[in-house]
Parts: sequence; C-alpha cells; structure tokens
Amino acid sequence: MRPLVATVDLAALRHNYQLAKQCAPGRKAFAVVKANAYGHGAPAAVECLRGLADGFAVASLEEAEQVRSVDASAKLLLLEGCFEPNEYAAAAALGLDVAIQGEAQLDALLAADIERPLNLWLKLDSGMHRLGFSADALRRAHARLQGAHQVAELNLMSHFACADERENPLNEAQLEQFSGLLDLAFDNRSFANSAAVLTLSAAHMDWLRPGIMLYGASPFAELSAKTLGLKPVMTLTASIIAIRDVEAGESVGYGAGWVAQRASRIATVSCGYADGYPRTAPLGTCVSILGQRAPLAGRVSMDMLAVDITDLPPTALGDAVELWGNEIPIDELAQACGTIGYELLTKVTQRVPRRYING
Repeated sequence: MRPLVATVDLAALRHNYQLAKQCAPGRKAFAVVKANAYGHGAPAAVECLRGLADGFAVASLEEAEQVRSVDASAKLLLLEGCFEPNEYAAAAALGLDVAIQGEAQLDALLAADIERPLNLWLKLDSGMHRLGFSADALRRAHARLQGAHQVAELNLMSHFACADERENPLNEAQLEQFSGLLDLAFDNRSFANSAAVLTLSAAHMDWLRPGIMLYGASPFAELSAKTLGLKPVMTLTASIIAIRDVEAGESVGYGAGWVAQRASRIATVSCGYADGYPRTAPLGTCVSILGQRAPLAGRVSMDMLAVDITDLPPTALGDAVELWGNEIPIDELAQACGTIGYELLTKVTQRVPRRYING
C-alpha cells in the first residue's frame, strides 16, 4: 500500500464531545457529523459516540441515511431541512428532526402527507443572512404550525456569524434577536456552535451543536485547540520515499521556485494535494520527522511533497512524516495557508485510508 494514512483517535473524539457537554452543564448536544464527520468518517464517528451523544446533526437526507445505518434510534437533526417536497415523507420514515428555514419549506411541510409527525426546528435569521426567517416571519410561521398534524415538537434555532470573534458586537445583536422570540412556546432552543459552546454561555440554550471542536481543531484564530483542552482526532502520516543531495544553487520541484542556498538534503514524501494536503502551503511550512520539524522545499505536487532535512538527525527511507496531528496542529497549517482547519479536514480525499484507534 502507498504509505499514507489518516489515523483517527476515537478516544479523542469522545473526550472532545464530553468537553462540549462540560461547558454547558445540563444541556444536551447534537454531535455534528455532516461532511463525513468533517472528513473523519461518519459511520465510525457515530458508532464511537453512540450511547454517549444526545443526538447527531447532518446536512442532507443522504447523510441522515448513513447515520441511521449505524444508529437506528438516535435523535438526528437535518440542519438545512428538506430540499424537495417529497423529502418530508423520507424524513418522517427516518424519524428525523427537521429544520424549516423559509416559506417554501413551510408550505411544502404543511402540504405533506407523512406517516408520523416531525420534530421541527424553525430557523431564525438573527444576523447571518444565509438561511432562516426574519423575526416577524418566524412568528407567523409559528402560528401556522400550531396544531398542524405534521408537527410533534416545535423548536427554535439560529446560527452565529461571528462567534469565533469573541468581541464582535454582532454576537450580542444576534442573541437579542433570538431572545426576542422566547415569548413564543417552544419545546427546545438551540444556538451555540463550537465557538459559542466554548466561550458564550448566554447562547447555550437547551441543545448545543458542537462541530469543529469535536475533531480537535479550534474555532478561534487566537486560541489554540490545546489551550481550549481539545485533543486532535486526526493525524495524517506519510513516509519518506526518496532522499537526495542537491548542491547550492540547484532547484527542487515544479517551477523551480525553491533553490538551495547551501548543499542540502531533500526528502520526498508520499502525500500531495490529491490527498488533501494544501497546494497553497507556503515555503517554510513544516512537517514533523522523528519528532523534529522540517520545512517544505518547493511546491506541493499532486502525489508528493519535498522537505529539507539538512538539519535533521540521520533519516532513512520509510521514516514516518506527520503532516498534521499532535506535532503539527491542524490550525497552524491552516493559518499558514490562509484557510481554516475545517477545510483541510474535509478535503482529505477518499484515497487516503482511515485507520481507527482508541487512544
């Protein structure tokens, strides 16, 4: 096999979920496992959290079906609701909680002939301006749903735009919008994403929705995952597949953009952008070999990357190379590339095998 693996630590996943719950004693929490559990593998994540998580959250019926194949009875929230009218029957058959985020979805639901009523989550657009009802429109939707045979629970949810910026005034404005609807009768309320779970207790409500924090990455630019008490769940590991010496003045890689300033030793590593490692990683970005950092030498290729191992202890073919994990935090790499950990984790491609361990 090609020497590249994403090792997923299920004990770390459980730790991070429990940390989310500890941030808000007495609240319940949907473990967000959309996008194949942020690239970690949804079936394994659901099986790992089965019996521990209060519920799960996904983005589509296809993702819901995948969760149901592992856990037939868990509370399961469809975050964006149904995209077609005929999906309400499928949602009812799967026993889903379903978001309602606009008039078209509301009309389709009330016209649907479904075998059992649904737990509904009316979504307020409190300032994100992506999905959801205005406050006035949500009040009208609430009135229309009262007593409808399609409705079991009637719940309220919203989503923060800037919870990762702790001092952003929009956070307080969104909370005010949300609180302005609490005179209406709701069975449950949910607002807090990972950033709000960790630092905004006023948003904890009845149900939390931790996502990125479950996977050991920080939602904040200025607070590391380690500082927050999170454990990295995925470690991406490759191997050295070639070593060569280059003279001063010689270049490495596409475009000859890296030129040796001294006689150098270069290792070729079995990971590239087709595996999910970012092609945008700048020169100086480090990997970890034998517990020591080594910088990239040249552009990341489709299947390989090169690193300068001149200053490392003696290395050999087959030595392990950590691209991210315990030694190279995913958030550090993401910031160097001008992106976020969410993107890197979800872009680990299917050709990278996942190996599951328990601590």
